[in-house]
Amino acid sequence: MLGEPEYTMNELFAQLGLESSDEAIDKFVAEHLLDKDTSLIEADFWTDSQRAFLQEEWKRDAAWVEVIDELNVRLHPTA
Repeated sequence: MLGEPEYTMNELFAQLGLESSDEAIDKFVAEHLLDKDTSLIEADFWTDSQRAFLQEEWKRDAAWVEVIDELNVRLHPTA
């Protein structure tokens, strides 16, 4: 039996409706760094649907959670 799929950062960005090339992801991260007091979900650059997706997948501890956590770490480099 197959387990949960493992998603990539590129697939997460595509799911969020964002440009999903490695270069576009690096640029997004560089332009959207968060301070340690701002959670990934609370960031003001998400649309309501993007925020809802991230929050629901995180809460469900779904297949997306590892790559969402990776994005969180990349957006909080000094945390």
